[in-house]
Amino acid sequence: MQRLLLDTHAFLWWLADDPALGPKARTLIADPSNPVFVSAATGWEIAIKKALGKLAAPDNLDALVESEGFSHLPVTFFHGEQAGALPARHKDPFDRMLIAQAQAEGLVIITRDEAIRGYGVRTFDAGS
Repeated sequence: MQRLLLDTHAFLWWLADDPALGPKARTLIADPSNPVFVSAATGWEIAIKKALGKLAAPDNLDALVESEGFSHLPVTFFHGEQAGALPARHKDPFDRMLIAQAQAEGLVIITRDEAIRGYGVRTFDAGS
């Protein structure tokens, strides 16, 4: 069993059945013994990018998280403090929050973002 946290692109690739999400990552996510989490930060990031016209995504993401059998991961005060204390190697605040959440909750991040790996957090390549 591995506790997984989907990076925003991995979540969207899963929903769209996008081949960018590799077969090994897809199998890991689909395995019912692996709890899969989607962060509130992901919902926030998608909403901002949609509002700016930079992203097309479904409107009912909250319901889709549940219908896919995933769990919501709220952002806590502790997560915020942890994200703020991270070294400034990665400038994206949403990714910094995912890193902090993965560290705090013992999660493996499914991602293609190489910069995330520099934080000593466990990752799995979304493209594999």
